[in-house]
Amino acid sequence: MLICLRRIKLFLPVSVILVLILNFSIPVTSFGASPDSSPETTAESAVLMEAYSSQVLLAKEKDKELPMASVTKLMSLLVAAETIEEGRLKLNDIVIASENAWEMGGSQIYLEPGEEFTLEEILIAVAVGSANDACVALAEQIAGSEEAFVQMMNQKVKELGLKHTHFVNCTGLPAKEHYTSAYDLALILRECLKYPLFIKYSSIYEYDLRGGQFKLWNTNKLLKWYPGTDAGKTGWTEEAKYCLASTVKKDGLRLIAVVLGTSEPRGHFRESIKLYQNGFARYKAIYLAQQGEKVKRLPVSKGNMDYMDVITKEPVCLVVLKGEEDENFEARLDLPAWVVAPVKKGQVIGTYIVMDKEGKKVLHVPLIAQKQVEKASVLRQVNKTLSHLYNFY
Repeated sequence: MLICLRRIKLFLPVSVILVLILNFSIPVTSFGASPDSSPETTAESAVLMEAYSSQVLLAKEKDKELPMASVTKLMSLLVAAETIEEGRLKLNDIVIASENAWEMGGSQIYLEPGEEFTLEEILIAVAVGSANDACVALAEQIAGSEEAFVQMMNQKVKELGLKHTHFVNCTGLPAKEHYTSAYDLALILRECLKYPLFIKYSSIYEYDLRGGQFKLWNTNKLLKWYPGTDAGKTGWTEEAKYCLASTVKKDGLRLIAVVLGTSEPRGHFRESIKLYQNGFARYKAIYLAQQGEKVKRLPVSKGNMDYMDVITKEPVCLVVLKGEEDENFEARLDLPAWVVAPVKKGQVIGTYIVMDKEGKKVLHVPLIAQKQVEKASVLRQVNKTLSHLYNFY
């Protein structure tokens, strides 16, 4: 069924449930309902998802396992973004094209063996031009070989809990046992959006490579055709047909649309726009808290600070049908009474929970430490204890 909370009215209780839930991580979840009916689309499989909560608004055969052609490169870019974020590679690192990369067919930037590019240029060639040869060069730079890189891609599949995805290569060229589903792809793109680097490169519409001698044009035409589009990836092979995973942000609401198996040229753009028009016309976003918003200050035991701030890891956002926004729901914080140092920056401390009027949990967002708190020296701990004893007496 189409997901909604009818006539929502925000109520935040003063009391906060104090429970000890240190050192765990709970992902943002969807409302757990499924759409009423399939959207009217010629795509073989399609999903419209709200990006922050992963709430599915519309779906058609969302778990059907299908080839996805070059939309595969979303996972390649995700693995690359994580590698750079972890500091294992830098954007100005030099990538030297191998003969293996040179042999790649399909869309390409026509790498020559031994040709050199910066890692940033290779990423742009993959994100903008969907270049298969650049994607293999990227894989070899990160993992040493495409085969090892594909293992990293499939490991990420397991980490994300995807049930209907398996990769055989990093490019999306036709291969047996290389498949995904519209729902899984939406979750992959949702994960990609956590990295500003991905959005930066994915939103580039044209780019001059080789000092202007080679022009790249983004294959995602929604960047020009549909306002608010800022990321995505197209794909086409005879086997997969026309495919697209994309995202649009408008009026505070970010949606992800995935269409697989559209038979007509440009059909993947048309069908995605239909999904977006439906979503933005019918739904609105209600923000209870922004990403990084302070929600609580907690006492710290054995730390070099007496208190620490707890913030939201992601936006606390509900998506509801327009005109049906005044039903009661309750938001509460599940947090410990205090924390014990050391505490890492970004460490999960608790959860922001939203429940409907029947007490059913409809959304939970991790609450994290805003800053790192080091363990106090023995002398500081002794002084603090003596101070407490003095004040007690």
